[in-house]
Amino acid sequence: MSRSGEFCPRCGDPVAASGERSVPGDGARDPDSVLCDACYFAEFDLVDAPDRIEVRVCSRCGAVHRGNRWVDVGAGDYTDVAVEEVSEALGVHVDARDVAWEVAPEQVDRNTIRMHCEFTGVVRETHLTETVVVPVKIARQTCTRCGKIAGGSYASVVQVRGDDRTPTDDELGRAREAAERYVADREESGDRNAFITEVTEVPEGLDMKVSTTQLGQGVAKRIVARLGGSVTDNETLVTEDGDGNEVYRVTYAVRLPKFRPGEVIDPEDGDGPVLVRSVRGNLKGTRLTTGEAYEARFEDGDAPEARRLGTRADARPTTLVAVEDDNAVQVLDPETYEARTVARPDFLDPEADEVPVLKSRAGLHVVPEGDEDGDGAED
Repeated sequence: MSRSGEFCPRCGDPVAASGERSVPGDGARDPDSVLCDACYFAEFDLVDAPDRIEVRVCSRCGAVHRGNRWVDVGAGDYTDVAVEEVSEALGVHVDARDVAWEVAPEQVDRNTIRMHCEFTGVVRETHLTETVVVPVKIARQTCTRCGKIAGGSYASVVQVRGDDRTPTDDELGRAREAAERYVADREESGDRNAFITEVTEVPEGLDMKVSTTQLGQGVAKRIVARLGGSVTDNETLVTEDGDGNEVYRVTYAVRLPKFRPGEVIDPEDGDGPVLVRSVRGNLKGTRLTTGEAYEARFEDGDAPEARRLGTRADARPTTLVAVEDDNAVQVLDPETYEARTVARPDFLDPEADEVPVLKSRAGLHVVPEGDEDGDGAED
């Protein structure tokens, strides 16, 4: 006779009493608790596993589709992804405790991974082991982002131009680098709508088609922060969406400063030429006659009206003949080799044998040693 006084309704054998056979919490009785161990385990599955799992991945960028969105996982292969998908799809019986599992992936082919999973657990004081094999199919598709890129989708255009000049190749390269770095930062932060659709060099400068208006604005500001200049924007109606709402495309025009760091200009204010140091905000530089700092006045705007005289790179080394006094030195004219008296700026080293000089229509002027040009911008 059974200790509990109960018999298995399926086979008639006595059923041992067990505290495990009632569901805790609501007091409801587990229907299977009336079965003996033999009948209970005959139909018991420790693990509920799907027959197959499909993982959708983008064949272009490698993103994985989860739920209702694409997620960048940065995986070199999809084994770890397959393990994660399988772990989320498997269900372990609620009566089991002390459950542990191991998985051994088997790469069948490029698009199929067979997951060998072994589970252990304790049910009714019985240690159980169960093995399941779940095939994982890698379905290669195109994610929404890559589809937009392939289709040439864009919502804004960033145009890089110069103020009364054509930007140099170096400026265009730095502008493009600043844009790509900004977009990459946005991508790393999880913004899958951040991308540059197309970059085109045109005779006037650079055109970049950008995915969103917000991103276009950010790209334009980043370029100005690095190279100086200003931004204006203009909206153009391009179409209507399915709900009849007007859809606009925004053009952000980046106008690089009229002068570049390293250029020598003459503001024609009577105090001599200026070596441009920075074009962020208003123009800043060094006066070649004295070595004093120069800054464009508020009423001049970002830059004064000035003539271009040359660049720091145009300077040529010449002999320092003599130091006449605190304000003048003698140097050899690099073209005629005649001794010339020129202004003595603060940055001139009186002990030097040679100094770099720039000869222009404004005369002969000593320029600072070395490549000290810079725009003062943060990259």
